Amino acid sequence: MTGSEGCPLTAAGARQEETVHEWTLEDFRALEFDPFLTGLLRDEPVARIRLPFGAGAAWLTTRYEDVKQASSDPRLSRTALVDHEVTSGSPHAIAAKHAALNYADPPRLTTLRRVVARAFTGRSMQRLRPVAQRTADRLLDEMERHGPPADLMAHLHGPFPLSVVCDLLGVPEEERAQMTSWADVIMTPRPAPARSKEAQRTVRDVVVGLIERRGAEPAGDLAGVLASAVDGGEITVDEAVSLATAILVSGAHAVRNNSANMVYALLTHPEQLARLRAAPGLLPQAVDELLRWIPHRNGVGIPRIATEDLEIGGVRIRRGEAVYSSYLAANRDPAAFGAPDALDIDRGPSAHLSFGYGPHHCVGAMLARMESEIVIGTLMERYPRLALAVPPEQMTWQKGGLIRGPESLPVSW
Repeated sequence: MTGSEGCPLTAAGARQEETVHEWTLEDFRALEFDPFLTGLLRDEPVARIRLPFGAGAAWLTTRYEDVKQASSDPRLSRTALVDHEVTSGSPHAIAAKHAALNYADPPRLTTLRRVVARAFTGRSMQRLRPVAQRTADRLLDEMERHGPPADLMAHLHGPFPLSVVCDLLGVPEEERAQMTSWADVIMTPRPAPARSKEAQRTVRDVVVGLIERRGAEPAGDLAGVLASAVDGGEITVDEAVSLATAILVSGAHAVRNNSANMVYALLTHPEQLARLRAAPGLLPQAVDELLRWIPHRNGVGIPRIATEDLEIGGVRIRRGEAVYSSYLAANRDPAAFGAPDALDIDRGPSAHLSFGYGPHHCVGAMLARMESEIVIGTLMERYPRLALAVPPEQMTWQKGGLIRGPESLPVSW
């Protein structure tokens, strides 16, 4: 088996009987799938790995059923991670470890999610959708005035999700201008960790001010929901800030990149785009297939710590050991998806794991789907001849980030 970019997997040996694989997290071209994950999924689905930062080694699960178990087994704790130093893909924690949704376990996690869910109901999304559609239309009107070729990252994928998540949260227009750049810095920690921490502080200051204003001026947006929950004693101010920051940063950054990845994937799979144009009712299904197929991140997310001995995929995990789960690899497991490496919008309903699984399933999944449907549906309706303005091999892609995506997406129409 080989590691990223064909480098041999090396033994570093935390236990005498085990091989620890060095996972260097190389940047890949376009939407190329990491061959390291492919190899583990095939040959060693529960493996010991070491990432570029942190200490020691950790387990990595890659098969669909193993990933589901690792994501939902109560013996694997996120809270226990607060006091552990583990091998990591980042030189520092992207989210604050204290008072954070990502580091909570039930029952505290259940309370935090229940509060946030009040802003993510089906009725809330129905109210937000026409506002989001008007934003997309306005941005594309401006792009048309610019004329082709145009960069979709600048004209649509950047400003659109930022505007939507700011509408959800209640961020005033005058405070939105720098949000995208702050989110990008936070989610690209390796080149400049000091800048990332500074950006985290800046975003936190904005969110604190917003929640304080909503405490004095109640509203039905997410900031208002959080302020009400703080006032009612359900959550602390730090928890409210952590929740709002996580949604703001991930909403502005992750949807920005993944919606661009979706458009790129369709433009470079013309048979899939033609099928979707012929049957636009397949759009929700197509979005789910794109979510499954696109390798939307580098590496893996946040691990869990075993609070007692357990077994996953026939491998014994000992108390105190860290366990990572690769949702990307699980989405390519042939035991769960036929011809998993093929992009096929006719695949049908897909129980993919791109939004996670179990107690930490993404609270913003409904919003992300809605935004992706608006982006793809509006582009298809307005531009029957939409195409890349440069050959795919001439496109440039972001480097060193946690979320993958193009630097620019030049198109003609």
